[in-house]
Amino acid sequence: MALFKRRTVGKAGEWYYCLEHQKVEEGPECPNKDRFGPYATRAEAEQAMATARERNLEWETDPKWHDATAKDENDKS
Repeated sequence: MALFKRRTVGKAGEWYYCLEHQKVEEGPECPNKDRFGPYATRAEAEQAMATARERNLEWETDPKWHDATAKDENDKS
């Protein structure tokens, strides 16, 4: 028996953004590796790339992510 059941039919109300096709899909049409989601609404899925860019920027500028670099620079002085 498989640990995870693979769904072959989309579930109404689940929205995904497909990275491969660059479009919004209702239900899982493409493999997990090629999509973001699920999102509660189509509008949220349409904004998936913008949301990802915003989160990446937040993480890149978060000082907690750069502690090792700051320590390395202090050790060199």
